[in-house]
Amino acid sequence: MNLQLIDWVMVLAFFMVLLAIGLYSSLNAGKNTTNFFLSGRNMPWWLLGVSMVATTFSADTPNLVTDMVRTGGVAANWLWWAFLLTGMLTVFVYAKLWNRSKVMTDMEFYELRYSGKTAAFLRGFRAVYLGFFFNVMVIASVSLAFIKIAAVMLGLQPAPALIMAAVVVVIYAGIGGLKSILWTDLFQFSFAMLGAVIAAVYVTGSPEVGGLSGLLSHPNVSDKLSIIPSLSRPDLFLSIFIIPLAIQWWAAWYPGAEPGGGGYVAQRMLSAKNEKHAIGATLLFNVFHYALRPWPWIIVGLGSLIVYPDIQSMIDAYPGVSTQYIRNDFAYPAMLNKFLPAGLLGLVVASLIAAYMSTVASQLNWGSSYLANDFYGRFINPRATEKQKVLFGRISTLSLMFFSVLLALVLQNALQAFQYLLMIGAGTGLIYILRWFWWRVNAYSELAAMAAAGIFSLIFILVENFGITVTGEENIEVWGISTTQTYWNIFKFTGIVLLTTVSWITVTYLTPPAGEETLRSFYRKIRPGGPGWRAVVKKAEKENVTLVKEKDLKWDVPTGLLCMTFGCIAIYATLFTIGNLLYGNNVTAIIFGVAAIASAWAIFRLWQRLTAE
Repeated sequence: MNLQLIDWVMVLAFFMVLLAIGLYSSLNAGKNTTNFFLSGRNMPWWLLGVSMVATTFSADTPNLVTDMVRTGGVAANWLWWAFLLTGMLTVFVYAKLWNRSKVMTDMEFYELRYSGKTAAFLRGFRAVYLGFFFNVMVIASVSLAFIKIAAVMLGLQPAPALIMAAVVVVIYAGIGGLKSILWTDLFQFSFAMLGAVIAAVYVTGSPEVGGLSGLLSHPNVSDKLSIIPSLSRPDLFLSIFIIPLAIQWWAAWYPGAEPGGGGYVAQRMLSAKNEKHAIGATLLFNVFHYALRPWPWIIVGLGSLIVYPDIQSMIDAYPGVSTQYIRNDFAYPAMLNKFLPAGLLGLVVASLIAAYMSTVASQLNWGSSYLANDFYGRFINPRATEKQKVLFGRISTLSLMFFSVLLALVLQNALQAFQYLLMIGAGTGLIYILRWFWWRVNAYSELAAMAAAGIFSLIFILVENFGITVTGEENIEVWGISTTQTYWNIFKFTGIVLLTTVSWITVTYLTPPAGEETLRSFYRKIRPGGPGWRAVVKKAEKENVTLVKEKDLKWDVPTGLLCMTFGCIAIYATLFTIGNLLYGNNVTAIIFGVAAIASAWAIFRLWQRLTAE
């Protein structure tokens, strides 16, 4: 532990500023649920966009990226880079639809889109499942990273470290609601990005790494630099590149990258002033999240391969830290602790604490909005006043934090939680895309998707525990059939996706659709348009019922998909431009830079057509 007095002063000053911002911006937050959970629905795009990206930048994010870089090279980041396709689809197709819905939470969507007791059950069940159980898992996984930072840099044991951070988060998230979180996010994200850049500069400038040239030429690093995985390893090429880009982005449900939007991303879109601000917020989020943030973490991750070439080297360097927590993701805080000088170390530690608190605060507010609005207010006490629901939300905030801290103490590494969350959401993503544009999707479809994903995930977990024999470093036998761990993971994920998708589509055709009045009401409010609603529109026309005025009949999904394509090209090209500049490939960087500018220009040309009232 290298923290000096000046470092502790910076950390404490950060806490004080954070609490001051949170408490000042919390005025009037408790008046009603709209203010507490949606900031009065009048937030600007830039503040919402920064808040989204701050929420996805937690203390575990650089740890996760470091883990990926150390185990699979830079190209392993395609496991999350592929979700850009989901993000761009949300920006240009779904953001305006969510804003039109005017629901309090995306759980309320179920009784807007579906009908009957099944829709009510789905809303209540998912409110508890996602708002409590799933949310606890997410908060616990990011708390695990905070434990490792606290152990390396602050010399604190896990329990007291988490308790101190939890108290601060619960105070400003529980008192100020979303508005407090949005403004603290702005401060925290700026702080966190500054810390990430400083860390990368100091690591590369250290004698052990020897600058960018020394980093890129080191034998421990040189085979891990490729941005696209090599075809010489077809198993890795499939698992970390083809499968994520071809299947994972639309098939898997993952917090912050939900197909069709959802969770805290939907919450931010619902908080926007209007449709244009909702689109602008999600676009800004994706630009920052995928194009600008990754490289500082990647650089530190690559440098860690020189300083700590294996896990044992980190165990030897930190004998006072439990080996339970020393995995590949531990390398990120270990590198910061080793190379940053007094003063700057405190700044970077505070920035990582900022990242952790930003994510946890958003998760707490999002989860408590489900529990207060979609469980308590809908089923337990339908006559609850606005103040009663806000009070229940604050109690839920405290409860979520308590159970998350308990779970965090038994997890081991960030990648473990990431992979588990991907698996239990596999196969459910397509339904969240289609439910807006295909009238036939019903509440039973969603129940079937959830049940199938859970059941088939459990089956594969049982196979892994009872049917797999390890025969080598990478080779395994699955009930006597020889394969590799990577091919088994591909088979497992695609198998769950296929079986889950077939299950919910089958159930869709075997069960009745939502009630006619519910479908018509949804169409009037959302105006989704397109061939998927033709049957509903034609039936209404036969009965001389007008669903949407002629001026509102424009179907702009094709334009949105075109913008999505250009958006993906622009952001990926920007990502590659920065990477190639760091690698010294200037000609390649210029080519990608031109592609990024051209794609951005195309989006600008299409923007007015997409956002026209």
